Formats: sequence, structure tokens, C-alpha cells
Amino acid sequence: MVIGALALACWAGVLLHPARPWDLRPVDADDPVPPDPPAWPAVGVVIPARNEADGIAATLAALDRQDYPGDMRVVVVDERSSDGTGAVARDAAAGMARPCEVITGERLPDGWAGKVWGMDQGVRRHDATANPEWLLLTDADIHHAPDSLRRLVGDALHRGVALDSRMARLRCQSFAEKLLIPPFVLFFFLLYPLRWANRAGSRTASAAGGCILVTAEALSEAGGMQSIRGALIDDLALARRVKHVAGRPTRLALSRTRVVSTRPYERMGDVWTMVRRSAFTQLHRNWLLLVGVLTVLLLMFAGPLVALVAGVVGAASGGGSLAWWALATGTAGWLAMAVADHRTAREFGLGPGWQLALPLSGLLYGAMTLDSALRGPRGGGWR
Repeated sequence: MVIGALALACWAGVLLHPARPWDLRPVDADDPVPPDPPAWPAVGVVIPARNEADGIAATLAALDRQDYPGDMRVVVVDERSSDGTGAVARDAAAGMARPCEVITGERLPDGWAGKVWGMDQGVRRHDATANPEWLLLTDADIHHAPDSLRRLVGDALHRGVALDSRMARLRCQSFAEKLLIPPFVLFFFLLYPLRWANRAGSRTASAAGGCILVTAEALSEAGGMQSIRGALIDDLALARRVKHVAGRPTRLALSRTRVVSTRPYERMGDVWTMVRRSAFTQLHRNWLLLVGVLTVLLLMFAGPLVALVAGVVGAASGGGSLAWWALATGTAGWLAMAVADHRTAREFGLGPGWQLALPLSGLLYGAMTLDSALRGPRGGGWR
């Protein structure tokens, strides 16, 4: 009975959260078209890539189709790839109308995360050539719609933010993706409510590494890539530096169609590896905090089921009012969980059956977090 009541209280707290993180807002498709600026600034695109031969050509082709009116130059940093990524990227770059340069990454220095080191080399290359006013940090598996950059730059200039990011639309086709990707997005919003992250003066700061537009000036004031050199969760680290060190406003929105991830997660193990890479780091490698998080996850996702089963068994055996109370709190907790997940499931076109599977998803993420602490990243950080 107590477990069911506590779980219900937790989910009621989620639904009553003042930032309403469960509604997955803001979404870029809901934003009005920003006005054109008097002049479009030059943008340097940086793509760190390691073993991305299968998708890098399509990524570059999408960038070449951008309708951005200003100068746009692309630098791809091939980070010690073993699958011919550099050669594929160079072939694609040769056919592009936009300037695109592919450079071979230097040896990874001690204390640097591989992706951050790749971004640093790309930023330095832009600084040494065109010295653009804005930098677009994007991934090799991100597909940008033709108006993506134009809308992103226009939005940043119109809002007066120094960092404007988009959470890419993640693929949700396989069984593993349907079970785990929508909850992943929901958990991100619960951890970093975007209404708070986008508010000036809030301690919450957030960005999504697949698509970050930042001014070169703000990046420099934040300490450059050097300041986050060892960060496995580089997007959040960069957003915090820009917001709290440089003192510049930032914004993150969910993208529905303009910024799309093409990376597949066909098997549960693919998602497991992704989460294991950074989950314990996100908890500041604090074992006490880990115990607290796992306890809350067990309570929120297993609690309603435990109460529901206990209530059914108790009622069947004549357990009286306590059994019915456990049944009521367990049912209410599971329904509250489904309500909290409703917008996320709808965003990904999933039916109510997947909402009812959220307890399994939550417990799996708890297991991934524990595995992250016990076994570590295991190769997930380009090291």
C-alpha cells in the first residue's frame, strides 16, 4: 500500500511539475517563421566523424541542399576511422556546391574525449580560414532539411541567443527503438525541463549534440572546446559553459522533421551501449546519487505494478480495505505513468500499448545506469 502511494505521488509530481516537461515543448515546428536579418552571417559547419562511411555522404548531400542565403562552409574531421570514412567524405565533398573540406584528425591527446577533440580541430580549422561568426556543430548521422540552417540562424538572431540547439528526431522503427527511444526522450525532458533551460537566469542549461549552433564569440568566452575537453556529455557541458561562464542566453527545442537522426538502434544492445557510455558520468560518478536514482526508478516504475499485484492477490484472498487501497493506488499510479507518457508516445506515433510498457522501459534504463557504473563506458567515447 505504501509503495503504491509513494509511486503515485511521484507520478503526480511529474504531471504537476511547473515546467510541464512531459509535454515535450518547445517543438521547432510550432515556432513562427523568424524574420530575415539585414545580413546573413557566415556559418562554419563542423562534423566530427568516426567510422561513419555508411551515412556521411547523405549527411553532406543534405547540407549541400541548404537554402541558407549566407556563406556556409563545412569541415569534416575524420577521427581515425577504420572503415574509409575519410575517402567517402572526400568523394562526396568533391561534388558539393558548398565549400567542404575533409581533414584527418590528429592523435587524441591525453585528457580529451574523442568527439570533443574532433570538434576542436574543426573549429580551429574554420578559425584559420574563413573565421565565421557562427558555428554549427553537428553529427555525421544527422540529416538536415533544406531550410534547417536558415530557420536555425534566423531563430537565434531573432531571439538573441548565443546558442540555439535542436534535439534531433530519433529513429523509432524497430522493437527496441519503440520500447526505449520515446522513454529516452521523456527522461531527458524530465531531467532538463526545456522551459527552465531556455529561461535566462535559470541554473538549468541544456543542448543536444546532434545540432548546436553557437556564436564563435560565445564559444571563445566560454573557454572554447578546451574547457570541456574531457566531457563525455559534451552538449550539456557546452551549454553550461555558454550560459553560466560566458553569461549568454541559450535555447533548445525538439525537432520534428528539420533535424533527423539516421542512426539505427535495431537491437536493445545498441541502446544499452549508448546509455552506458554516459549514464554514470551524468550522475557525477557519485555512488550515493546512483543508489538514490535507482531507488526512485524502482519506486516509480515497479511500485505501481507491485501495488497492483498485491492488491489483486489481497482482494482475492479477502484482504479487506488495505488490499483494495493497494489495488487503487497501483492502478492510479500506472495510469498516471501512462498519462505522463502520452505526449511522447503520440509524438512518435505509438499506440497506448507502448505507454503501458513504460515500466519495463524504466527498469531497463535503471539496469543500463547500474551497468554504466559497474562496467564503465566500454568504448563508447571515441577513446
